[in-house]
Amino acid sequence: MPTDPERVIIFDTTLRDGELAPGCSMTQPEKLRVARALAELGVDVIEAGFPGAARGDWESVNAVAREIHGPVICGLARCERRDIELAAGALRAAPRHRLHVFVGTSPAYREHKLHMTAAQVITAAVEGVAIARDLCSDIEFSAEDASRTELELLAEVIERVIEVGATTINIPDTVGYTVPDEFAELFRYLRKNVRGIDHVTLSVHCHDDLGMAVANSLTAVVAGARQIECTINGIGERAGNCSLEEVVTALRTRAAFFNVATHIQATRLYPVSRLVSNITGILIPRNKAVVGENALVLGRHSDRHALRERITALGFELDDAQFALVLDEFKALAERKKELFDGDIEALVLRAEGAACGPWELTQLRINSSSGPEGAQATLSLKHRDGRMLEHSARGDGPVDAAFMALEAATGVHVTLRKFEVRAVTEGQDAQGEAVVHVEYQDRTYRGASASTDIVEAGTRAFLEVINRIELTRPASAPQSATQIDAA
Repeated sequence: MPTDPERVIIFDTTLRDGELAPGCSMTQPEKLRVARALAELGVDVIEAGFPGAARGDWESVNAVAREIHGPVICGLARCERRDIELAAGALRAAPRHRLHVFVGTSPAYREHKLHMTAAQVITAAVEGVAIARDLCSDIEFSAEDASRTELELLAEVIERVIEVGATTINIPDTVGYTVPDEFAELFRYLRKNVRGIDHVTLSVHCHDDLGMAVANSLTAVVAGARQIECTINGIGERAGNCSLEEVVTALRTRAAFFNVATHIQATRLYPVSRLVSNITGILIPRNKAVVGENALVLGRHSDRHALRERITALGFELDDAQFALVLDEFKALAERKKELFDGDIEALVLRAEGAACGPWELTQLRINSSSGPEGAQATLSLKHRDGRMLEHSARGDGPVDAAFMALEAATGVHVTLRKFEVRAVTEGQDAQGEAVVHVEYQDRTYRGASASTDIVEAGTRAFLEVINRIELTRPASAPQSATQIDAA
């Protein structure tokens, strides 16, 4: 993709490399939500996935290619014809798309992973780029584990793939091994010794195993890189990737030093960070750079204008119906809390944004609980998007267990609960509690989250979010074991 020396391309790989972090797998609707948020954020390239990995990956990449407009949509492929053709087919619907091919070049990858000689690696790289170039004009080549590859071999591979049509050359620190000075020397060596390198975009992709992914990426920019590959919140396999929000903010804050710019809309960093955290279940530490929690306080006497201003300042955009829902819940929450913090407002906004995901809505929850052998009883009322209203009661070992059992019985969706967590959204005795549930259903993992000052309600809503996600991905079926009530 053409660029000028003052511009740094932001290549987001949250949907591909970020999803490799344990527990970070996303459903197709979730990937589309993240992709839309990335487009609004202003990223230049969205790496939507690895189409050749599995049928579901192909379908997700194809959905992003069809529905997301603005950024270049990219798909990853090994330097193999089948992979490349699958990626090209998945991306074809995108007006602007890129094929990203890779092969391992370091001794460790050549000998132990690929069982190939250096000459075979060069041949695979050249053939892969040539195949891709016949299918697409925008071709990125990555020398996997470049930071541990012999400099002469790395230079030869890169020169050869440029000759057959690569337009972006990515230099990954695949295992997070390099350090800034060493990495800068690598880039300087390549710029000096590779013919044609001035006619392509140099890219950097750093992992954070030693905590230097952002520093190494910034160093690469100083040394000539004009594309940074990164993920929201730095998620990714092992210790993660270069954090998009951190590296972009560093370039923006120290613009006089770096003398480069990006197209990222800084006001969107916070909500996109929170969206990815909510979908993946990877919590953001309070002290994380750039998007860690801050505490601008609103009270019960704050009016709708103050609330609207704070929501906008946090980077969220709500329509009138969503804002009305947030305002009502804000007032109700303000009656139970002395002070409301950004984390409280964020939880209300995310609930409002998720309300449209349906199809089930919790309209009432009643709990009777005791410490005796009878345990707890939960009675809940649900409303379906099609107008049906259901009420069901169930007993369990405790109030949360009873509520979960009532939801399963009412909706007919039976899952295996793998993890249930509760944490405080903000500080203080009256803080909202965020409940997170992880379940398994038909060999797939689903996650739900919700927040409330009542942790039983939070847990129930989180469990219902899981059920809603399952309902959206399975054939429609009638609810089982439930008392149906005529819609009002």
